[in-house]
Amino acid sequence: MVWMTAAEALDVLNVRPQTLYANVSRGKIRAKPDEADVRRSLYHRDDVLRMARRTNGRRKVEIVSSEAMQYGDPVLPSAISTAADGRLYYRGHDATALADSASLEDIAALLWECTPAEAADIWPVSSDTATVSDDEVVGGALAAGLFALARRSAVDAPSLGRPAAVLRAEAAGVLATLVDAMVGKRSGGGDTRISARLARAWHAETHEDLIRRTLVLMADHELNASTFATRVAISTGASLAAGVLAGFTTLTGPLHGGAANAFAELVAQAQAGNADDAVRHWLISQRPLPAFGHPLYPDGDPRAQALLKLLPKVQPHEQLAVAAEQQAGELPSIDYALAVLTTACGLPFDAPFVLFATGRCVGWLAHALEQVQANRLIRPRARYTGPATGVRADIRTRTQP
Repeated sequence: MVWMTAAEALDVLNVRPQTLYANVSRGKIRAKPDEADVRRSLYHRDDVLRMARRTNGRRKVEIVSSEAMQYGDPVLPSAISTAADGRLYYRGHDATALADSASLEDIAALLWECTPAEAADIWPVSSDTATVSDDEVVGGALAAGLFALARRSAVDAPSLGRPAAVLRAEAAGVLATLVDAMVGKRSGGGDTRISARLARAWHAETHEDLIRRTLVLMADHELNASTFATRVAISTGASLAAGVLAGFTTLTGPLHGGAANAFAELVAQAQAGNADDAVRHWLISQRPLPAFGHPLYPDGDPRAQALLKLLPKVQPHEQLAVAAEQQAGELPSIDYALAVLTTACGLPFDAPFVLFATGRCVGWLAHALEQVQANRLIRPRARYTGPATGVRADIRTRTQP
């Protein structure tokens, strides 16, 4: 469940009730009336866990997280990436340090465990999968990506039992299919690196280095919703394209892929009035504040910090960041940095989505390859909460005589 009782929240936080209420009044923990008893309040689980990490360390939080399939659960073994001590690591390497010089293709070679020869040879200039023109698909990059991945999923061979080197070469082709679908094959020519292709497609060649850094920082982020969906699909033996399609479809939901649109709404409200009121009204509505705060980074998202130090301050984004910290104690996330990048560099409105999906596709494919090696079906059990079992009852529908 998303909401906790006061007793549950106090147990996790290990604080007095007055401290819990103070955090609510300061906007650090969201609360709402309990529909079962309007005299009581319920407290947002993610906010409580985030505060607990700041004060109690991780042990109690992990115990709570293991009790239900919510944030932090399930836990699968993986050697691909981890968030630890406020940093993000790709196979032990600090992601922000890698972003200083690596290309997305370099990160793919690292995460996919390519040999040096493979890293140089597996990249196609463009995919050989048929794509559709802008006139054929309504819905922009999202719809084009869904369409292209679905077409490929229908014909690609299952992943199970195939040599790792063959699958790595296929992974490069799947990534090319997605890029071609979202930005078009016509963005090819000249430098074939993905960051250069995006820069040309967006007429933003002078900002190619920022695009490159962003793609590297988006490449993977542990076992998030889209990555888990990918691994579940691959665990059945589905093709790499089908696994990526499973991950890509999660981006249609507002809780994983909708931060950019929600933040654009917040920006519009700030432009119509002011940033302080926009944040205040948003918090009053009990909606999560988009582009601010991340449960894994209570002291600030290092990916956002790595980009923002290279970008100019833009308004009302900067004013919103100040208001978010003052009113909710939240710092900018990578979604905020993507929005600032888009505004500062004059990129198209869907650039945050394309950058996220393109970069994260490398991670999805890394997890797909790892799951193939695991050769194990992911099949969580349900914790039954329905009526008592073993009760004999007549469930036949009565008919009128």
